[in-house]
Amino acid sequence: MEKSFLIIGKGEVGMAMLNSLYAYQQAHAEQLHIGVLVQPSASIDTFVRNNPGFGNLVIEAIDLVKETIPDLAAVFKKYDTVICCSGFSGGEGMQVKITKAVLEAKIRRYIPWQFGVDYDKIGRGSAQPTFDEQLEVRDLLRAQNNTHWIIVSAGMITSFLFREDFGVISLSDRKIHALGDWKHSLTLTSCEDIGALTIGILFQEPEILDQVIFVAGETLSFEEIANKVESLFDDKFERILWDIPHLQKKIQDNPDDVFSRYHLVFTNPGVAWPMSETFNHKKNIPAADIAQWIKENILHSSD
Repeated sequence: MEKSFLIIGKGEVGMAMLNSLYAYQQAHAEQLHIGVLVQPSASIDTFVRNNPGFGNLVIEAIDLVKETIPDLAAVFKKYDTVICCSGFSGGEGMQVKITKAVLEAKIRRYIPWQFGVDYDKIGRGSAQPTFDEQLEVRDLLRAQNNTHWIIVSAGMITSFLFREDFGVISLSDRKIHALGDWKHSLTLTSCEDIGALTIGILFQEPEILDQVIFVAGETLSFEEIANKVESLFDDKFERILWDIPHLQKKIQDNPDDVFSRYHLVFTNPGVAWPMSETFNHKKNIPAADIAQWIKENILHSSD
């Protein structure tokens, strides 16, 4: 199996992917060729200094916005596997541009930035326009045979649920909002588990190729989320239902509010799947549920 990997992006998911690759390398005493693609800036030196554990890491300083598809392809073709962790920060069309460059490079395997919901099930024309681009990426990958692909669907990143500006759970105000219905469910997965499970999938034998693979830390309803949060914080939270008409009106009143669009799109059935259908459940691989994540990232860090 090929041993060279390029991670696009050094955000939360990108760093989790790098940590998991280096952990695999250490655990299996294998020498992997690992690169990370970052925007050219003075922060590169800081990144290298702050991450001395990433031995022999190759820094590819490339501007995803300014560089052409052939320029990106020239970098990608140096690697066997490219894992995109850039998110949507590059703007409209960026994920399609990256995918076209990957296909032009004819690398062996590509893991696109699809660590989210079941875009096939949600379909086009949802409240979140970026989801249409995700489907365009899937169309490009499925229409060709030169590059293998693996899509890892993880639901909502657990940390996102607890962002104060996202507004679903406010720890400061002790409020919990349900999107659509208290019985509606979400699949949640931590960044660390997205990294670990993706690397686990890449090193599976026999190989997993050209498939959508579902992973999860936990799938639970908004009512269950509220119960667990109240129990862990030993406090009562005000429970507020944002039903679909309310969420639709929020978008009408402020169509440019990205979070309002996320609120509505996460009322869709394609944002949750049973744990029994996940790669980690089938392989008996532990992943952090919401209680463990809160203990490790909120309660422990505030001690």
